[in-house]
Amino acid sequence: MTADIMDESPSAIRARERQRAKRIARDERAERKRAAEAGFSNPSNPRRSLPLTLATGVFAVYCLFPFAYLIINATKTQPDFTSTFGLWFGHTFALWDNVVTVFTYEDGIFGRWLLNTLLYVVVGAGGATILAIMGGYALAKFVFPGRKAVFAVVLGSISVPGIALAVPQFLLFAKMGLTNTPWAMILPSLISPFGLYLMWIFSEQAVPTELLESARVDGAGEFRTFLTISLPLLAPGIVTTALFAIVATWNNYFLPLIMLKDSEWYPLTIGLNQWKNQANTAGGHAIQNLVITGSLVTVIPLMIAFLILQRYWQSGLAAGAVKE
Repeated sequence: MTADIMDESPSAIRARERQRAKRIARDERAERKRAAEAGFSNPSNPRRSLPLTLATGVFAVYCLFPFAYLIINATKTQPDFTSTFGLWFGHTFALWDNVVTVFTYEDGIFGRWLLNTLLYVVVGAGGATILAIMGGYALAKFVFPGRKAVFAVVLGSISVPGIALAVPQFLLFAKMGLTNTPWAMILPSLISPFGLYLMWIFSEQAVPTELLESARVDGAGEFRTFLTISLPLLAPGIVTTALFAIVATWNNYFLPLIMLKDSEWYPLTIGLNQWKNQANTAGGHAIQNLVITGSLVTVIPLMIAFLILQRYWQSGLAAGAVKE
């Protein structure tokens, strides 16, 4: 048979391949039809839907529109920002000049705000992630009196919006003399009820109890078992919890607004808002081009973090969705 195939002409081979492609396409259509009639879909052979594709495209445009607006207007000078169409470039391409001016304006205060934000994220969000990992793992894998009560408290904490706690936190920190200090931002950020709940549920699904029992039988202590066995299995959940904590701390606005009055301790959110309102003060002038450029610089680190950790984040969100 191999000799017969080698003796075929190129046109015969192409005709045979076309017939094979048609047969495969016909089989795929039949499979999709059977799946639709049975009420389920096959992920390896998805059914193409024009309305769903259009809806997805509209949603993608909706999500990317603000970022496109930032990029376009970050290239404009202040006169171009106020005199040209907002969704197209101005007469002068001034992106690099705007970036340099952002980091040098008012003696480089933007760089200080960036360092403050990084401090609050590294210490606050990092500490919240570590506490959520340890607390969630302990609640998932250890049985102790009051475990159900802790579960009820965690769920209740998630249901309370953070803005409702801002004023009590301010009064408490004012009594302790911690307002207008970095601790006023770091200490509240260390508590993440949602992160604790997420790691609790993830630890129950990702770490088999039989594996922990085998390690204990072999003589491994709890701390060693946690570091060498549990942590690698918890990696997707850890990344997901860390991303939520980082985004919440990076974009935090109301808490620093009431806790901080010294601009030297402002995060980026409050600092950029101060620049935006500068035109409304006596003797102030508008610098919307710097506000837009600063906003673009502000979102870039979050985008990089999401792109780098995307596969861990997606697997972490899907964990526990299927019950075996």
